[in-house]
Amino acid sequence: MESVDQESISHEMGMHTQSLRGRDIKTMFSLENEGGYAYAFAKDVDFNKRTEIDIENMTATECNTKIRSLMDEGYGTIVIKNPGAKHSIIVGILNKMNFIVEGSLGYFGCGLLDGPTVRISGRVGWSFAENMMAGVCVVEKNAGSTFGAALRGGDLVCKGSVGSRTGIDQKGGTILVGGDTGAFSGFMMQRGRMVVCGNAGKNLGDSMYDGTIFVGGEIQDLGVDAVPGELTDLDKAWLTRKLTQYEMMPSKGVDHFTKIVAGKQLWSYDNLEPSEKKLVL
Repeated sequence: MESVDQESISHEMGMHTQSLRGRDIKTMFSLENEGGYAYAFAKDVDFNKRTEIDIENMTATECNTKIRSLMDEGYGTIVIKNPGAKHSIIVGILNKMNFIVEGSLGYFGCGLLDGPTVRISGRVGWSFAENMMAGVCVVEKNAGSTFGAALRGGDLVCKGSVGSRTGIDQKGGTILVGGDTGAFSGFMMQRGRMVVCGNAGKNLGDSMYDGTIFVGGEIQDLGVDAVPGELTDLDKAWLTRKLTQYEMMPSKGVDHFTKIVAGKQLWSYDNLEPSEKKLVL
């Protein structure tokens, strides 16, 4: 039987291995958690224990403080009513748990998450899910600019359209957009995957170092060092699985998607001659 080169396959699909550096993993996570790694200071919550909070007359600080107090009480599913597009709601949550937002959030919602599943019935403002480490966020309507900035892991989903600079400095994870995305999406992308079912604006993937972008519609133009790639059977299988998972599969399937990858000329930019640098830029 022919052997399978797992490393080549993982690279082809945008997945890479890297060594962990910095803090000792033993000080960050509990090794006794049967469901996988969790922070040692994570709250012991029950997903079946559900509550609701109305934040119409709360400030962002009062709302986030209330969320943490409910987590202390063991609530694993929290429904937020009347959010009124308030800014900086549901931030810095490092627990596996559920949030259901009945309405829209403003700027910087759901930032610095590591583990929660969040479903938002309305829209979200700029910089939604910035620096998310793990978990799932699903926005049923549209999102503002810098959607998923510096995303590191998890699935970030917007079923509508998003603004410019989507996934700027993306370092991992998956961004799914059901509609269109604006200019400079994927700017300085380092790893991870981005899927745009609609059209993409100017300078898509500008200065991307690695990672993969899939676009189902028209691309206005590509940025520096972003080039078309071959859409493989593995890509199609992954797109089909991921888009079906979030009920976003286009009626015509995935064969029409365009794949964009890094041209890798910027990898050795400092070693190029001045004339060569002008050609790259």
